[in-house]
Amino acid sequence: MTDQPNLYTGVQIILDTVKTLPLRPGVYRMLDAAGQVLYVGKAKSLKNRVRSYTVLDQLPSRLQRMVFATTSMEIISTKTEVEALILESQLIKKLQPKYNILLKDDKSFPYIYIQKGHDFPQIYKKRGVNEHEAQCFGPFATIDAVETTMIALQKIFKLRNCNDAYFDARQRPCLQYHIKRCTAPCVGKVSVESYHQQVVQAADFLKGKSQEIQKMLEQKMVSAATNEEYELAAAYRDQIKDLHKIQQHSSINPVGVRDADMMALYEEKGCVGIQVFFVRGGQNYGNLSYFPKHSADNSIEEIFQQFIVQFYASRIAPKEIYISHVLSEQNLIADALTEMNGQPIHIYVPLRAEKKRFMDMVSSNAKAAVNRKLLETANQKDLLQKLASFLDMEEIPGRIEVYDNSHIQGAHSVGAFIVAGEDGFIKNAYRKFIIKDATVFGDDFGMMKEVFRRRFTKPDTDENWSFPDVVIIDGGLGQLNAVIEVLQELQLPNVPKLMAVAKGVDRNAGREKILVPEKPMVQLDFNDPLLFFIQRLRDESHRFVIETHRKKRKVQMTLSQLDEIPGIGPKRKKALLHHFGSVKSIKEASIEQFEHVSGISPTMAKEIYLFFNPES
Repeated sequence: MTDQPNLYTGVQIILDTVKTLPLRPGVYRMLDAAGQVLYVGKAKSLKNRVRSYTVLDQLPSRLQRMVFATTSMEIISTKTEVEALILESQLIKKLQPKYNILLKDDKSFPYIYIQKGHDFPQIYKKRGVNEHEAQCFGPFATIDAVETTMIALQKIFKLRNCNDAYFDARQRPCLQYHIKRCTAPCVGKVSVESYHQQVVQAADFLKGKSQEIQKMLEQKMVSAATNEEYELAAAYRDQIKDLHKIQQHSSINPVGVRDADMMALYEEKGCVGIQVFFVRGGQNYGNLSYFPKHSADNSIEEIFQQFIVQFYASRIAPKEIYISHVLSEQNLIADALTEMNGQPIHIYVPLRAEKKRFMDMVSSNAKAAVNRKLLETANQKDLLQKLASFLDMEEIPGRIEVYDNSHIQGAHSVGAFIVAGEDGFIKNAYRKFIIKDATVFGDDFGMMKEVFRRRFTKPDTDENWSFPDVVIIDGGLGQLNAVIEVLQELQLPNVPKLMAVAKGVDRNAGREKILVPEKPMVQLDFNDPLLFFIQRLRDESHRFVIETHRKKRKVQMTLSQLDEIPGIGPKRKKALLHHFGSVKSIKEASIEQFEHVSGISPTMAKEIYLFFNPES
């Protein structure tokens, strides 16, 4: 190994590794001098695949740069190529290597759950899958799609959405009953048998059996009317009406597909977009657009294959996956997903009839998403170029950080920064800081100094912590001078360009004053696109820090109420919140319910009850 790697030492390191490799499947990792993983790959034959990196003339410039930076390799042999593919996807997801195709997506999808093991099950939403705790339906593409479906379920089937502690504490029906979205099982307004029917119907609806449910409701409506039970007949009529409205909005459902993901890829001008539609129970649960990070020399097939494997690395795959392109490793990927999910997974390219028509629609959505992305990227680059010119920079900034603080008269003091670049806001790089130094509470300048000291003393190694090219501060000359003082104190080798955005007269948007070190104050024209861009960055940082502040304040307010109860320390406080779920539910609980909480004696239960119910 050498301290100064070059192209030929990199080749020699790879050749030395090849000598020890078997002709069997496995995964290889290339590392740089700092021990960072540059690339993760899998191979049917480790020896043959790794040897190919030594033929420099056949490598694109991207891989030549990778070989140049390589100072060591790590090898893992596997029994089969399927095992190698699974391990490769897991390592790429975990390590996010610089030279791999990357799916920048760390969120699990939202699901709808119907509780198990309760006479009156709760319906609720939650990210991720846990089929042990409840019946699970999804995935849904967005939270909005879940909310819409939840509202429909409550209107039609009237299931409760409150937690068990709130349910147990009720002594009279809540608002949900009065607006006809719950049958109030908490106070005995519905029998266990009738509520069970509501649950079964809701589950059938989520499984795509809405037509069967409608026929059953029509029969019940006719029967109730025949027996002169007109109020009951009217209730069934309203259910049918709500169900019919939903069916009218479900016209974009693929015929002949029950449970599947539909994926289409589209490429234009180097931008690759993949559209995914989620179909469950024959119903379209929404769609999402993805733009995998890749290099210009990656083929469409390579990008699509890597996307599919990484997409399902941490998600449950449906039994059928339909894709827009034939892939050389299609069967291998299906075998890997089968092993990962413990059930047969099939990957198809639809060629005719309804499935082909639906895939054409998915492809059209992929094309539209790519066109929107190209337009947004072009606009973003133009704005970044304007910002670079304004700050006398030779190149457009790759990373912009925008800082703001929030507090109420010094209480719950927090600082935060947001990050933006060529692709817009980089939300997984946002960071928040709880102000620790009590002497600066309420001191905007002191708070800004603490945030900058903590931020710029962290090593510049993690991609999400890499140092910015431009720093924008929401504040005036005082905040700007505070930041300059800290950066001079830290003696950074590369100081970012600084800018402060001071609010204008009467705090009116459009009259902001732009402050840059060693330059006169500037007030941009009211209609200047650069001003709109700076405002958008500033507003996003303001939104993020205010949201952080409110969450901290809410937690403190919640805990402070329990802190006032004599004899309630951290352990009992935690036990109460864990058992009841919220302070609101604690306030409404009875003495008997408090006695069921771990660590709460009958005497203490009475004290807690009297604290919230002094009139008793």
